[in-house]
Amino acid sequence: MKLELPPLKRLVHTTVTPIRWGDMDAMGHVNNTLYLRYMETARIELMEKNGFRTNPHGHGFVIANIFCNFLRQLEHPGEVMIKSYVGTIGRSSFDMYHELMRTDDSSTVYANGGETMVWMDFPGQKSLPLPSLLREWLTG
Repeated sequence: MKLELPPLKRLVHTTVTPIRWGDMDAMGHVNNTLYLRYMETARIELMEKNGFRTNPHGHGFVIANIFCNFLRQLEHPGEVMIKSYVGTIGRSSFDMYHELMRTDDSSTVYANGGETMVWMDFPGQKSLPLPSLLREWLTG
């Protein structure tokens, strides 16, 4: 069974990370928690590259929802290519999606998933409208 990501998404970033020996579990494949870590690596790299860093004493992102569909097993050795997409954009939030492939098998999606990112005022503990520069970047 192949689960598809929502059709309205725009590719915004691609990164590669190694599959480390320590990423493996007792079953001989990458532990399920690492798939979320790979998506996190791509997400943080993307946001920082575009100047949208989180300031815990000011404004930044929190994750309201996160999910991962495990389609095939990743195994060491190798590298994971993570393609990141922007989906639905709201007043104070937006959806991101990711596809994980091996660099030596880039036509096969091993996992996909995503998250809803919310722009927050941390001291005030409330969501804020997305900053105009972020909204412009998200809409391409």
